[in-house]
Amino acid sequence: MNIKPLADYILIEPVKEEEKTKSGIFLPETANKERPEQGNVIAVGPGKRNKTGQVVPMDVKVGQTVLFTKYGPNEIKVDGKEYLIAKEEDILAIVE
Repeated sequence: MNIKPLADYILIEPVKEEEKTKSGIFLPETANKERPEQGNVIAVGPGKRNKTGQVVPMDVKVGQTVLFTKYGPNEIKVDGKEYLIAKEEDILAIVE
């Protein structure tokens, strides 16, 4: 299934955090984990329209790794895989 975000929305595949602590302890699946704040951009919308109706292009491109606000994106599940949909304003930085 193809997903095409609208306006200034971005489809993100969250990056799984390591299952091991710095001291070498492996964390079980049931451990209380924080929601991810980093992910890979899978698809982007065309951009938001300004007051005159022109589309303002997105700064984020497919394939980039981004940092985003912890609770800004909405979680969705497609074909058994978890994704996040965020507005461009929820993106804090692009990881290079």
